[in-house]
Amino acid sequence: MKVLQERSLAPFHTFGIEVQAQQILVAETAADLVAIWQDEQYRTLPKLIVGQGSNLLFCEDFAGVIVLNRIAGITVTETESAYLLHIGAGEDWHQLVCETIARNMPGLENLALIPGCVGSSPIQNIGAYGVELKDICQYVDTVELATGEAHRLSAQACQFGYRDSVFKHALKDSHAIVAVGLALPKAWQPNISYGPLAKFDPETVSAKEIFEAVCQVRRAKLPDPAVLGNAGSFFKNPVVTQARRDTLLAQFPSLPSYEMADGSCKLAAGWLIDQCGLKGYQVGGAKVHEQQALVLVNAGGASAQDVLTLASDVVCAVQQTFGVTLEHEVRFMAAGQETYLEEMLP
Repeated sequence: MKVLQERSLAPFHTFGIEVQAQQILVAETAADLVAIWQDEQYRTLPKLIVGQGSNLLFCEDFAGVIVLNRIAGITVTETESAYLLHIGAGEDWHQLVCETIARNMPGLENLALIPGCVGSSPIQNIGAYGVELKDICQYVDTVELATGEAHRLSAQACQFGYRDSVFKHALKDSHAIVAVGLALPKAWQPNISYGPLAKFDPETVSAKEIFEAVCQVRRAKLPDPAVLGNAGSFFKNPVVTQARRDTLLAQFPSLPSYEMADGSCKLAAGWLIDQCGLKGYQVGGAKVHEQQALVLVNAGGASAQDVLTLASDVVCAVQQTFGVTLEHEVRFMAAGQETYLEEMLP
């Protein structure tokens, strides 16, 4: 493991808010992770594993150890029917997508330009443009931090849901992700169900064309965290019953909604926020992005409290206008543990 001299977390999360950690360590192997958890120097301190910090809001200084997961490596095994990828948790997700497209291994093109490391992808069950990680995940390798035991979880055992998995619940504090296994079928079928991709002909479209289209749309809609600090989609798309959706449609006929397999309906959180007139709304250095209302940004010098207040204002406005409660997709970290918006408000 490596011990960093700096304590500022601004370079290690995409919101870029100036918060401090008591200690920052770098883990390059599963053994490093176990050693950190078993080291007497760190045993009693709060610990948090971070990839690129692309889905984190540090609500205050972290009174413990930040562990940067930098486990590297990509191996590809080819079978008659699929390309099987084994990827270290510290690899960059978008660079992985780029490599698979370059090597003519389609299947990840819809998930281009999602920020973060590969190890974070199962936690959130990342998804975009009609594809979720669960669709191509074969397994997730973990290490049990207390014992050092290695475990391989099947995709079913990961309990994937909408922006959810077992890694947010039963295994949240006890296991660390060290690698992810993906299976990309050679009998590739393009997924062009999402609006901007519907222009393509499924008989002729290539994975590279979908990849480029997804990148173009994301760059047009979403701010680059390297330019304008943000953590991507700040809120989940709320899920309601069909009856509730129909009631809202009667009042708001242009309301976008998507029926899900279980019969419930997903609403577009960005549309709800936009209809409240909140694009460009600002609290201190935190602002609702002018082009994409689902994204809250660090417009310059934002404090954690600025973001918390802004998020609260957005939730209240949507609740008052539509009677729908937004939940944040971004993980909130307090001084020693994960927290939630309602717990951080005065």
